[in-house]
Amino acid sequence: MTAVAMTLRSRPRLPRWLSRTLAFGAIFAVLALLWEGYKVLGKASDGLIPFTDVRLPVRPDDTSMPHVFDVFAALFRPVSRARDADLLVWLLIKNAAITWHRAAIGFLMGSLAGFGLGALFARSRLLERGLMPFVVASQTIPLIAIAPMIVIWGGSGAWPSWLVRAFMLDDAGFSVAIISAYLTFFPVTINSLRGLRSPDPAAVELMRSYAASETQVLTKLRMPASIPYVFTALKISATASVIGAIIGELPAGLGDGLGRSLLTFSYYYVSGPEKLYGAILISALLGITFVSLVS
Repeated sequence: MTAVAMTLRSRPRLPRWLSRTLAFGAIFAVLALLWEGYKVLGKASDGLIPFTDVRLPVRPDDTSMPHVFDVFAALFRPVSRARDADLLVWLLIKNAAITWHRAAIGFLMGSLAGFGLGALFARSRLLERGLMPFVVASQTIPLIAIAPMIVIWGGSGAWPSWLVRAFMLDDAGFSVAIISAYLTFFPVTINSLRGLRSPDPAAVELMRSYAASETQVLTKLRMPASIPYVFTALKISATASVIGAIIGELPAGLGDGLGRSLLTFSYYYVSGPEKLYGAILISALLGITFVSLVS
């Protein structure tokens, strides 16, 4: 029995990142096969669910559902007919890097603001009762309504110039980062509050019995106990920050970023749906990469 256990322990294992990549690739391949199978089945049944007169929810034509291989082929073709045009994949990667920069700044600001609010609420129940309804209400306002207001504020010089320069952004880019932070801070606030209040009350009373100050209780007991809660929130906030940055780029009038690419390719969807699907694919990969970095 011991020899078998030693053999199992000595068996080589794939690195964690490689096993995750292989699992992701396998699931993506299965989804691609299901996509293509839906198209084949839909065309064979003339757009109807087999053996019924009920139409399929999505038409299986090449405009509504382009072939997976057509999407990948479009990524490696020039984005336009201009002689010096970039390949679509290279254009999207450059725009993804720009969007990631804005999302990362928003993620940082939103995470710090969220943890600060969580610590404030954990310290004072009066502040929690007074401010928490406004924190919750902030997430019920559609982002598409908030984003133009933030962009207009940035255009009128509302942001400190030294802060904008410190993050290597312009006013419009910093406005996008603010929009990203707006989506980021809420999960961090809620989970930080839960984590900071998670220690056993007996442990808190024990520290106080040894004349520990509230700051010592916070730094030596509450903050270590909140780490699992905070990291769970950061994973959620990482995807939210990317979504916020992409949405924020739409009304900002910027000439770069994934939001601009998605908007541009949506205008020409009928003539080239593969480009929009390619931009969606790169956006999804950006979100996955960001969450992996946070994890």
